[in-house]
Amino acid sequence: MFSGFDEWDIETAPGVALHGRSGGEGPAVLLLHGHPRTHATWYRVAPALAEQGYLVVCPDMRGYGRSSKPEPDDEHLVYCDRAMAGDFAALMSALGREAFAVVGHDRGAYAAFRTAMDHPERVSALGVCDGVPIVETLERADAAFAAAWWHWFFLGASPHAERVITADPLAWYRLDEAAMGAENHAYTSAAVADPRTVRAMVEDYRAGLAVDPRLDAADREAGRRVRAPVLAMWSSRDDTGRRYGDPGAIWEQWCERPVRRAVVESGHHMAEEAPGQVTESLAAFLAAVLAK
Repeated sequence: MFSGFDEWDIETAPGVALHGRSGGEGPAVLLLHGHPRTHATWYRVAPALAEQGYLVVCPDMRGYGRSSKPEPDDEHLVYCDRAMAGDFAALMSALGREAFAVVGHDRGAYAAFRTAMDHPERVSALGVCDGVPIVETLERADAAFAAAWWHWFFLGASPHAERVITADPLAWYRLDEAAMGAENHAYTSAAVADPRTVRAMVEDYRAGLAVDPRLDAADREAGRRVRAPVLAMWSSRDDTGRRYGDPGAIWEQWCERPVRRAVVESGHHMAEEAPGQVTESLAAFLAAVLAK
């Protein structure tokens, strides 16, 4: 995976280091994975973007993959999106890039959005894949959402989540080697087999039901919006489009500029299932909004 990329562990906060890879030259693009994936989910997209003239940076978010797994706190601040956004700002500074585009999928989309909100002077473009701001998701949650996305509430609220998952994490996550690719599958399987990773991922969801929507609501109340150009992208065979109609319309309420849209013909894990379409959509967006 990631031929020609550098692999590193970079300290981003006291006691926290992010593991990941970077490669290419040009404007910086930070790619963030979702749950329960790792930076390896981008193994086909990242090199393709690097070939088109970008420095592509792919970290494991804190708690995921081989990144640090700090002790949780009772208020769930350690794994909230603001803490992760701070990691990404520090990571990009360590790599010598003050300005960068950030693209996130699934849980990574929330972290990418928070990075753009908390560090507007540094984020040159924002891509959000398969999601809307978390406060919007929770405010629209109904019985149908709870039935389809029950794991949000099991992970985020049940005291039994860690015990159940760690009893047999590979059975729980049902990672598909054929769909993921052998190296991506092996890397991610090793990560979820670590009880500390499971604890951290559960904490991510607990923050998502507590801290993260409060941060969104405070920004909305204050009238803060994303300054950077935004691409909203969603999978045709996931339920984001069906649930929200036009997710881009929701994002436009949070953005100072018109939001670009792209639909990828795939299931939820778009970077693995349709890497060509994802690369094409991202490259077209980045070429339109970033100066080389």
